Amino acid sequence: MPWIFRALLSAALLVSAAACAAAKDTEYYNILYKARLDPARGVAHVSINLKGDQLPGRLTLHLNPERHKNLTGTEIVSIEGDKAIWEPAADSSSVSYDFVIDEKKSSGRYDSRITDKWSILRSDKLIPPIAAKAPKRLKSRAILEIEAPEGWNVLAPYNKTDNGTFKLKDPGRRFIRPKGWLIAGHIGSRQDVIDGTDTVIAGPLGKGIRRQDTLAFLSWTLPELKKVFPQFPKQLLVVIAGDPMWRGGLSGTRSLFMHADRPLISGNRTSSMLHELVHVATGIRGDKESDWIVEGIAEYYSLETLRRTGGISQRRYDEALAELADWGEESPNLLVKRSSGPITARAVVVLHEIDQEIQKSSDGKRSLDDVVTALAEERGKVTLDKFRSMAEEAAGGPLPQLERTFLSGKKKP
Repeated sequence: MPWIFRALLSAALLVSAAACAAAKDTEYYNILYKARLDPARGVAHVSINLKGDQLPGRLTLHLNPERHKNLTGTEIVSIEGDKAIWEPAADSSSVSYDFVIDEKKSSGRYDSRITDKWSILRSDKLIPPIAAKAPKRLKSRAILEIEAPEGWNVLAPYNKTDNGTFKLKDPGRRFIRPKGWLIAGHIGSRQDVIDGTDTVIAGPLGKGIRRQDTLAFLSWTLPELKKVFPQFPKQLLVVIAGDPMWRGGLSGTRSLFMHADRPLISGNRTSSMLHELVHVATGIRGDKESDWIVEGIAEYYSLETLRRTGGISQRRYDEALAELADWGEESPNLLVKRSSGPITARAVVVLHEIDQEIQKSSDGKRSLDDVVTALAEERGKVTLDKFRSMAEEAAGGPLPQLERTFLSGKKKP
């Protein structure tokens, strides 16, 4: 055997041995999140319970003082503004608080709501962000238990255990907490496995919600979307409800909310449903000048997915781009903190031009798909510099559409 192969084999064996040793050194503790829904008071009574031979030395809870109230726990050492410091001292420790469920957006409509018949909320709002200080070998296992009024069903984008709790997962995180949309109450649902993704469409009973239509729409479009985003989650919960909920779409981890009145395909040939699904797929967020990239990708691939699946013809697709170009002239500067309608419209046109340039320069071997697939694999924050670097690498050269003077509307490419 040549020396180089012997060396590589020895290195591989050492890595494997190190990995096995690390696995043996790993210690686990258990987290039980419990939330009792109280429609009469409009709150959820929440407790976070830790058990294990060793617990984190310090936990910092980042609270929303308007929603997380009455925090108690014998090992809470300080509460200052929106931060509470929890220092578990034994093999069992817990804190509790009340979470105000109803929350209105600036439009006056709800993005979180509880009634005497149902409740819709985000579990990552129910449980605040928590920073844990603990040895690297110490990891958590977590369960979410929702106690609801009699006759209510509960759905979340996690596997439900035999006793009705949810086994949480968050790969790469040592401290696991629930994320994504949650619906409880007198609800109806439709479920199917679409291209490997366990998909559930759910909404309150008696609200004219098109569960089966939505499931059929995803059966047609999701497989195509997953060709661009192969890391798409294995579970998906789509929550649909009518008024007084917010009249739009909001994505979450392995889940999304959509107002019942939103069409599956809009008059301008885009799709709010597909737009939010792209957000679920990518998991990216922009910095103070890159939200146009995040929102532009979501809108562009809602349009592209419909074209690629035959949902709209090439002529309709071209008409949609022309309409978006006209709308985008209202907001020529893309380098802003939040991407509004006309900014997103112009972003779609810019991304289309970049896509065409990449395909042309690579003789069709690469496209914008390669760039967004890589972004989705990395997830996290995207910046203009990062996006430009990835796009120009795919194109094999500079892209004038990504010059700051062009993106700010000061000149044409």
